[in-house]
Amino acid sequence: MKNHALMALALLALAALTLAAASAVYSQEDVTTVRDSAFGNRMRPPVPFLHDAHNEKAGIDECNVCHHVVEDGQLLADETSEDQECSECHLTARGAKPIELIAVYHLRCGGCHREQLAGPVMCAECHPRN
Repeated sequence: MKNHALMALALLALAALTLAAASAVYSQEDVTTVRDSAFGNRMRPPVPFLHDAHNEKAGIDECNVCHHVVEDGQLLADETSEDQECSECHLTARGAKPIELIAVYHLRCGGCHREQLAGPVMCAECHPRN
């Protein structure tokens, strides 16, 4: 019986390690465009975005700088929404429409670019024609 328990524990540990390794394969470094499932037909092409390169160039170390969490109107400084699409909160919070979600992206990304005096701010700078 001890051998079966040890074998089961070893298999469980192996499964956990496999899952951890697999999740690393699909990490943020693989993000190449800004996408959100809330957008069906697009007016402009998706924004090319190399997640890790962007954060390195911008000096961003903490995920919640971009992936913020707000509860009861208060920013939760130690929380992050990195595992969610922006639409999960921004469309459900106020019953917003996709056009309002576009404004959220433009305010969040473009606002930071303007504040830092770095990065693209004009339409074609973010949404290049193919």
